[in-house]
Amino acid sequence: MRLGTILTLFIVTLQLMRWPLRAQEPAQIISAIEDRQIPNRRGLDPYTLQEIMDRFHVPGLSVAVIKDFRVHWAKAWGVADVETKAAVDTTTLFQAASMSKPVAAMASLRAVQEGKFGLDQDINTILKSWKMPPSPFTKDRAVTPRQLMSHTSGTGDGFGFPGYAPSELLPTLPQILDGLPPSNVGKVRLERPPMIAYKYSGGGVTIEQLALMDVMGKPFPEIMRKMVLDPIGMTDSTYEQPLPPERDQHAARAHDGDGHAMGPKWHVYPEMAAAGLWTTPTDLAKFLIEVQLALLGRSKRVLTQTMAQEMVTPVGVGPYAVGFTIEKMGEGWYFGHGGSNWGFRSDMLAHRVKGYGIVIMTNAESGGNVMREVRDRIARAYDWDMLDKPVPR
Repeated sequence: MRLGTILTLFIVTLQLMRWPLRAQEPAQIISAIEDRQIPNRRGLDPYTLQEIMDRFHVPGLSVAVIKDFRVHWAKAWGVADVETKAAVDTTTLFQAASMSKPVAAMASLRAVQEGKFGLDQDINTILKSWKMPPSPFTKDRAVTPRQLMSHTSGTGDGFGFPGYAPSELLPTLPQILDGLPPSNVGKVRLERPPMIAYKYSGGGVTIEQLALMDVMGKPFPEIMRKMVLDPIGMTDSTYEQPLPPERDQHAARAHDGDGHAMGPKWHVYPEMAAAGLWTTPTDLAKFLIEVQLALLGRSKRVLTQTMAQEMVTPVGVGPYAVGFTIEKMGEGWYFGHGGSNWGFRSDMLAHRVKGYGIVIMTNAESGGNVMREVRDRIARAYDWDMLDKPVPR
């Protein structure tokens, strides 16, 4: 065999050995994720991470990876704002969009844990400032917090929440739920009996937000700060809407699918529990780790082990538990949630028992393409059990 052939085979062997990189240092893993993928399996493997961001017009990307119940590394790429050219770093705030829901659910579960109301209590006996209108759909079964947070209550809104420009008049929660001006969405009403079918409902989560506020007698951002964010150490997170100026200095701008700035820097979401969290991947990783540790009985900073089980146990209809969506991938059971706000896309995922996970946040409406590739590359680097493994013969 010629020397050139031997050398070529040696180089190829080294390249094939790059995956998995479980024992490598974070810098080596990050480098492998950023590089073109070898061997080239399919799709976007021939592109670097920056080339993928450019291809899909995603100005900014921020990632945090969990390993062994700790943040193994966090890194950001690109710019937070195409107009100012400010760089993204790991403390840049992004809108979590619907990833706000499981964080908010943890606060409601803590209220249940403290005896403020029951998880299976009739929601109209909890609400004070507004009531769900009478409906034939609740003849045999009342709507409860468990159902509202697992999208099984029968609320039928499918409009999502587009948010409001910072200069616009904001509606109250009752105005949103009744579809009254200045709300920009339809009213939230039941379209089927509870627990008959699963249908994603941000309106249902908004009802739960109002119930929690009625019980606690405080603004929602204050409730979340005291009950969840501070105990976990999520110092770069807030449910304040609109975002205060001192926080806005560190916030990303919303961009469209072509990577262009979208009018105002961001939209405002009075539907805070459903879409209003500003945060970082590192802070959300802390949140996922807290759930993982609580499930093992290793932390009670927010929830007991028993109450944490509610967050990862599907209610019996659809894929949702109280807050999280639950999914089996490969040989692993995972809990997570995605997010899609005006100009932002994000995703988070964590293993039920193995202490690993990932949070990815972008500031563009085309961010989903980049997030899928990043998650796949990281899963390969760590050899996560979500991957399809060849069956031994």
